[in-house]
Amino acid sequence: MLKGKLKLPDKARRVFPDRLGSLVAGFDEKADDDGGSDLVLESGEELETIQPNGYGSSGESEIADFEEEKVGREPDLRARLPKPDRDGPGSVSVLAAIAADDKRSDLEYEVNQPEVNLEKLQRIASLGLPDGGGLRATAWKLLLGYLPSSREFWEKELMENRLKYAKLKEELLLSPSELARKKGGALSYCDPPADSAVDGPLKRREISQEDHPLSLGKASVWHQYFQHTEIAEQIDRDLPRTHPDLKFFSGDSSFSRKHREALRNILLLFAKLNPAIRYVQGMNEVLAPIYYVFSTDPNEQNAANAEADSFSCFVRLLSDSVDHFCEQLDNSAVGILATLSRLSDLLKANDEELWRHLEFTTKVKPQYYAFRWITLLLTQEFNFQSIMRIWDSLLGNPFGVQDMLLKICCAMLLCMKSRLLSGDFVANLKLLQHYPDINIEHLLQVARDIKSDSSSYRLSLSL
Repeated sequence: MLKGKLKLPDKARRVFPDRLGSLVAGFDEKADDDGGSDLVLESGEELETIQPNGYGSSGESEIADFEEEKVGREPDLRARLPKPDRDGPGSVSVLAAIAADDKRSDLEYEVNQPEVNLEKLQRIASLGLPDGGGLRATAWKLLLGYLPSSREFWEKELMENRLKYAKLKEELLLSPSELARKKGGALSYCDPPADSAVDGPLKRREISQEDHPLSLGKASVWHQYFQHTEIAEQIDRDLPRTHPDLKFFSGDSSFSRKHREALRNILLLFAKLNPAIRYVQGMNEVLAPIYYVFSTDPNEQNAANAEADSFSCFVRLLSDSVDHFCEQLDNSAVGILATLSRLSDLLKANDEELWRHLEFTTKVKPQYYAFRWITLLLTQEFNFQSIMRIWDSLLGNPFGVQDMLLKICCAMLLCMKSRLLSGDFVANLKLLQHYPDINIEHLLQVARDIKSDSSSYRLSLSL
């Protein structure tokens, strides 16, 4: 559908098979013509925003006070998590601290190797990456294929991709007049010609039809600029809803406005480069964890370039699930309905009793609750710390994000089996649309133990 638009590195393709080809036109080399696809789909149906579980608890002080933290320092979000039950005074916390230190040491050792072992990194990530120190940011970039496995190429790759992003912003996000002034290639309509007397009368400049702001011609640079106004307005409406409990994203401070502006740039640029997909409500939720992790990297240079890095990684992440945002593909083999069907098959293969109860007794279909789970990568179901932990497992899965995502969704059902079996349609729908608090490590362990449905697994590999 969008073949040949962005060439991902070979290693990235091994981790995230890009069955659609590339998403972004012109990221490697902007096409000479501005045609693109003639197919323009309407944005998908607006997704209901539900406050993630756990928000507003007393343990959120670390995130709530992030604005007061030193710029570039990643706050310790572990304060949000409930303290574990203890068998004895300090026994669990000591063991957990030792395990965390060992995990951090293993990860630091691995990412500092001249050649990073991606398989080992995937195993480490699947068990959870440590907070702080920028390790999660580096690991996610590697797992998404944004950084090559060879450290000697990191600086070169980062520089090239950041320059490409800056060029795309200049060409596609600036208004034609701003772009002309920046390049110094055009004068204002009221500027005097260079050969006129300084104190002479002003003369109207002759401008072409294509350059006139009121031109309705499709070739007009102004017409192309204004045609995305509706999308920009939708993005502006959604951004304030992005984790409104976190000062990092919400509020009127210059700090939060800067971050929302970065998210806006990324989403609008993605929409302009992908006319067949554009922007669909909820993409802001998928982008938020990536941008947060990258912008809180203690490395000042990386944090300063979080917007550019987030754009590239956002594109790579969506390459595994972009068809879910295309309404006209809903009924195709790669659309959201097919994915929901695979979730149903996976549940049937692992617990036929629960599957029958949901499908036939209470008639609670996956479309009623799992549409948001899958399209938004669970970003609306859990608190922010849990989202990042879940994403460690998603990105660390050697078979791709969608494979692990379906297993986690299935595990969410299995962990609520007793309540679901005793509930009717209304009770079960409410339970699954407002998923309760749960031990995330237990949930992920259940997901890892799930056996893949063989038919669904073969289908996913053939796509």
